[in-house]
Amino acid sequence: MPRRQRHFLPGVPSHIVQRGNNRQLCFFNQRDYVVYLDKLREYSVKFEVAIHSFVLMSNHVHILATPSNTTGISQLMQSLGRYYVRYINGRYKRTGTLWEGRFNASLVDSQEYLLAVCRYIELNPVRAGMVVHPAQYPWSSFVCNALGKPIRLVTKHSVYLALGPTPYARQQVYCEFFKCKIPDLVLEQIRESSNKTWVLGGKRFKKRVELQLGFSLPPFPRGGDRRSRCG
Repeated sequence: MPRRQRHFLPGVPSHIVQRGNNRQLCFFNQRDYVVYLDKLREYSVKFEVAIHSFVLMSNHVHILATPSNTTGISQLMQSLGRYYVRYINGRYKRTGTLWEGRFNASLVDSQEYLLAVCRYIELNPVRAGMVVHPAQYPWSSFVCNALGKPIRLVTKHSVYLALGPTPYARQQVYCEFFKCKIPDLVLEQIRESSNKTWVLGGKRFKKRVELQLGFSLPPFPRGGDRRSRCG
């Protein structure tokens, strides 16, 4: 079966997902999370990729990032993956693969879906039953985006910055999103777009992507509460 083609465009966010092999653990203790985030920041700077939100679950990761060029995300994830596998294998005296093949990624329409994807990512620990509130989970960007805790890794997207005139105002608006459930249709769209490398956005966004790529993209489901507002 041929690999699904991944596409990256400068200035267009991508929702990246990478899972542990056979859904097995890829983080074993606190130090592992710290090492991964430290190297993620290092390679994001090196390859000019802005990280807007993230969550490190015990057996997979989600990252929302915007590259400045077409190769930055691939270079970042390849470098990070190789380093982290060497680190884990050396630390725990293991061999073999850690990740389940290549990472998945989908282009995200920032005006329609960016905040929904941020919320989806940062609510992963809640959906998994690990915590009651996202602020209780230490390995995500929620405390930065919603509570103002500095995380050097995180770069605020322009859509986030437009939420209010001050950092506190933006944080308040962002927190409001987490008081309501993400509609089931939106959850399905986000999951399927990342699993199947679909573009996550409306017709106008898809057309713009096709013009930039120079070819037509396969159809994808659409509709629902894309702006991540309550309702």
